[in-house]
Amino acid sequence: MPVPVLQISYSLSNIGNAAHQLWQYADQYRVFAFSGEMGAGKTTFIHALCDILGVQDAVSSPTYALINEYYFSVNGTEKKIYHMDWYRLRDTEEAVNAGIEDAINDTSAFSLVEWPEKARELLPHKHLWISIKETAPGDRLMEVFVNE
Repeated sequence: MPVPVLQISYSLSNIGNAAHQLWQYADQYRVFAFSGEMGAGKTTFIHALCDILGVQDAVSSPTYALINEYYFSVNGTEKKIYHMDWYRLRDTEEAVNAGIEDAINDTSAFSLVEWPEKARELLPHKHLWISIKETAPGDRLMEVFVNE
């Protein structure tokens, strides 16, 4: 069983700190695959991550749209985030037809993927697998794994 490279315990009151910790470790990666049960807090964490990055766009779950785009700036350079939710995907072909393959392979953008289990084969070889689990009501444990 792989060993996590990073473990972060957090609650809603300090989720911003957890997002900052993840970004400090992971900013060189382009694809973040967020795994967890329904209600584990994947979208909530992605919202917190976008907040610490300074995203001005409205961050919401792309459950029906499949892909939302957000923008933030690093040292005056605009960067793009694709926020994807693969929960409703039937198969890989549907994902490809929806443009997910193009988005996830855009090396100039960051991809934040919820429910990556639905089309794992579309994930690039190098990505972070981020597992979020509820440990107690309101408390979460995030474990980060490197896939290279």
